[in-house]
Amino acid sequence: MAEDSDVEKTEEPTGRRLSQAREEGQVPHSRELGSFLVLMVAASAFWMLGAWLAQRAVVIMSRGLDMDPAFLKQPELALLRLYDLSLDALISFSPLVLALIIACLVPPFVLNSWVFSTKAIMPDLNKLDPIAGIGRMFSWNSLMELVKSILKAVIIGGTAVLVLWKHWDEIFGLMSMPLEAGLASAGDLLSFAFLLIVSAMFVIVLADVPFQIWQYYDKLKMTKDEVRRENKEMEGDPMVKGRIRSLQREAARKRMMAAIPEADVIVTNPTHYAVALSYKEGMGAPKVLGKGMGVIAQRIKALGAEHGVPLLEAPPLARALYRHAEIDDEIPGALYGAVAEVLAYVYQLSRWRSLGGEYPMPPRDVRVPPELAVPAEAA
Repeated sequence: MAEDSDVEKTEEPTGRRLSQAREEGQVPHSRELGSFLVLMVAASAFWMLGAWLAQRAVVIMSRGLDMDPAFLKQPELALLRLYDLSLDALISFSPLVLALIIACLVPPFVLNSWVFSTKAIMPDLNKLDPIAGIGRMFSWNSLMELVKSILKAVIIGGTAVLVLWKHWDEIFGLMSMPLEAGLASAGDLLSFAFLLIVSAMFVIVLADVPFQIWQYYDKLKMTKDEVRRENKEMEGDPMVKGRIRSLQREAARKRMMAAIPEADVIVTNPTHYAVALSYKEGMGAPKVLGKGMGVIAQRIKALGAEHGVPLLEAPPLARALYRHAEIDDEIPGALYGAVAEVLAYVYQLSRWRSLGGEYPMPPRDVRVPPELAVPAEAA
């Protein structure tokens, strides 16, 4: 059962999965919504602007069929007339064209699926797989398309029959009306029928849009194993992360060791801890160049001895510095006094090395404030 649950796609798609799908051009899409909006805009435009558009069309056609004798002598005038008529037609029908363009662009925004991806237009040989094609023929999508086709036929056909039945007398009455009045009445009747039929298609849109959204998310569902692998990729493999942390610590340790020769003094525990300190002119307070315990402490001491860095045994201070001071940071203010004693000894030692004289005695009892003191057993 556990293996089955890992194979079945029961988990909702993650944000990363949805983002990858959008990058590949996979977004929820309803052709019925797009068709409905375009047809509804066209029907509404013809209902409101039909008479004016018909009038403009008649004027443009009349001007086009008007034969000017001057065209026989100057054929280039016919081209000017064609240019004027084309510009007039473009201006007259531009509101309808603009409305249709907007109607084509609106559906993706309604479904939050506006995206541009070149991957969607790349050739995919998998789409030519006959077995997969047969599978698509018996899929939920194919069944939904069949249901929609039946609904379209029933709704559009039924609406058309209802309009014909309702306006039967008016349709036959057109034959007895004058030409202009008959054309106007026929135009109004056709516009009303067109608008009514398109409005009936809204029922199909109400069924198709939720289905397309459900099918989109259902297609992107993931197995439990896929979710686990994605989480591992996002968070990183524990072994890889551990290796990275190990490399980072090793790099930091190398940088620390490279700075030890620049230290002014190394405070030791004497064997368990070692903290390298430096104080140069312009510093606000002494800074910790490096610290370590155990093997690292021994390496710090050996490197300091190799480069002639003074070593001072001050166990309480070494423990306090190791616990409360970080590498490359200044020492805590509460330890200024204790470190000042150590640095004073270092300067005396440096002077003795340069000028000789009486050997300076190292401080025997460097006191640490109680709040920063670290017991030997706790350290």
